[in-house]
Amino acid sequence: MSSQSEGRPSEARSRLLNAATRLFYAEGIHAVGIDRIVAEAQVTRATLYRHFPGKEDLVLAYLNEVDRAMRGQADEAVAAGPPAADTIQALSKSIAQSIQFPGFRGCAFLNAAAEYPDPESPVHKAVLAHRQWFLETVTELLAKIQETGAEPAARHFVMMRDGAMAAGCLFDPVLICETFLRGVERLLQVYAATDYS
Repeated sequence: MSSQSEGRPSEARSRLLNAATRLFYAEGIHAVGIDRIVAEAQVTRATLYRHFPGKEDLVLAYLNEVDRAMRGQADEAVAAGPPAADTIQALSKSIAQSIQFPGFRGCAFLNAAAEYPDPESPVHKAVLAHRQWFLETVTELLAKIQETGAEPAARHFVMMRDGAMAAGCLFDPVLICETFLRGVERLLQVYAATDYS
């Protein structure tokens, strides 16, 4: 009996997080109230507060799940062991695929940053931590091609990615993705050919 009762909170937490993830991404964090999440997850308010003491805790859990999924994709691409340029192109293609997915609404982290602009907010800090990880990941990959100039090139890549994520929900996503992938290819060509000595 105790294993059943131990399993229930986990299942309820998953339902809450799944509902919050779907609603926060589709409609915006501030636009979605606790009552809506509770109704969608088919749990009580007490159950929600047992797992997430406040809405901000739920928002942080949502961002953590998105972060974990993105880190998993990046780790998988790196672990496959192709040359660094191929890994960056694989990550770029993954980004392009997500932009073309039905219901795409931009980057979950950029969207959250827009709703939580206060730099002291835990949500804003979670966004910055994710972005720092992503920049470092791309920088490390570019440094395998050549060490000098890796960070500026990585910042360029991240800016192109941000632009594609923002434009992908406003304009023709196929055209945006083609432009983004051509930009990444050109960035890699120029970066590999530049003599920084």
